[in-house]
Amino acid sequence: MRFNRDSFSFYSRSGPDLTRRNLLQRAGWAVAAATIPVVGGSGVELFAADTISPAMQKLRMYMSESRSRVLPESVVEKAKHHVLDTIAAMVSGAQLPPGQAALKFATSYGGEKIATVVGSSVVCGPLEAALANGVLAHSDETDDSHAASGTHPGCSIIPATLAAGEQFGIGGEQFLRAVVLGYDIGTRVMMTLGGADFQTASHRSTHSMGAIFCSAAAAGCAAGLNAQQMRWLLDYTSQQSAGLGAWQRDTEHIEKAFVYAGAPARSGVTAALLVQSGWTGVDDIMSGSDNFLLANAPTANPMDLVAGLGERFAVVETNIKRWTVGSPIQAPLDAVQILLKRHPFSAEQVQQVIVKVGTREAGVVNNREMPDICLQHMVSVMIIDKTASFAAAHDKARMQDPAVLRLRAKVQLVPDEQLQKRLPRREAIVEVTLTDGTRLTEHVEAVRGTSDNPMPREEVVAKCRDLIAPVLGLAQCNALIEKTLALETVKNIRDLRPLLQRA
Repeated sequence: MRFNRDSFSFYSRSGPDLTRRNLLQRAGWAVAAATIPVVGGSGVELFAADTISPAMQKLRMYMSESRSRVLPESVVEKAKHHVLDTIAAMVSGAQLPPGQAALKFATSYGGEKIATVVGSSVVCGPLEAALANGVLAHSDETDDSHAASGTHPGCSIIPATLAAGEQFGIGGEQFLRAVVLGYDIGTRVMMTLGGADFQTASHRSTHSMGAIFCSAAAAGCAAGLNAQQMRWLLDYTSQQSAGLGAWQRDTEHIEKAFVYAGAPARSGVTAALLVQSGWTGVDDIMSGSDNFLLANAPTANPMDLVAGLGERFAVVETNIKRWTVGSPIQAPLDAVQILLKRHPFSAEQVQQVIVKVGTREAGVVNNREMPDICLQHMVSVMIIDKTASFAAAHDKARMQDPAVLRLRAKVQLVPDEQLQKRLPRREAIVEVTLTDGTRLTEHVEAVRGTSDNPMPREEVVAKCRDLIAPVLGLAQCNALIEKTLALETVKNIRDLRPLLQRA
């Protein structure tokens, strides 16, 4: 028997045809429809899954228990690094055009004064704060990244957790557990869909789709949702998942900040608040007819959503950037720094620089309009300055500096198929030829800040101090760093507000 859903309705328009007989007849149809199979492209399915899938069973329990789950000390320490790193990105982002746009939005449209907008004096509703802080966190390329999933988790997770955390007045320990859960869930969802390859095939943004699940999971933990509610949280998250790869055409970084972080943080908090307020939904959005995986990656294995949960923590696998530039430029800058230390040379001594990176990465950073994602420009700056500071990475006027342009003309970017095969490891080979014939070569296989070459606490703190102090002042900066690194002692996350904001 074949049943056509599109021509069937349980509800009629109001009018004289709404009789007792009609109502009884429709009630009978409703009972019958509950048992009639729907023939779809993948075979016979029911409107709703009769049972909850094993993946959803494990996922909902893991998510609901996360707020009380004791984490390994090494994971807690790593989570603190990422919280601090993202706060630094938000504070420094307040000086940049996307951050300024975010602050203007929060000032103009902010709701009830509940949640903090970092780097400002604004207090507004949790949804507006999540959006604004997300845009602040990805105002440039300072924030962290998870290579395997093609996401920037921290820039949406921390704003979402902060907004929901202030809404519900949670403590620092639960805040950290919510953050860790966000990294675990969002990255797994995106890897289940196919990681970076998903964007290439679908033209949809991995950064946006992964980030909303990151944010929702973290916000759901902050809201204290139970196992049943976590199912509905995933349902409303799936229904809001969006974002196109067209962000790559944005030359001002404002839409990119919205796609990567602002929209996912807001939507994740929205899902958590809806469910916490009593909304119900589909019990298992990952199975049954028209489910999330079927809509986005029909061949995906649902059990990948829960692979290694509680054993492998995604926050530990997430990269903190040593340099405040796009991820594909990290390895080249590491290589140039190593060469400069090994064999110091000046810009005037350079005859040629060849930089090899993966083919996909080369396309992202090849002669871009923005300094912090232009490989040729940042390599030239590194050679001239012997470092790559936040200020230099955002000095667009310097892209027309004659000294930089002279050196930039000598920098050749080579897309390399062999390095492409090494992804998600973002490796680079830099070859420098000097005017006296000296040839220097460095192959960076493990970028500083990755799990294979992590930055210790003191390096993370040094990076964050350089970003925060110019905006908030050194004394407030040091107090904020100290409090963040002792988050488990914070009784109410609202207590961070005086340290996060400017007077």
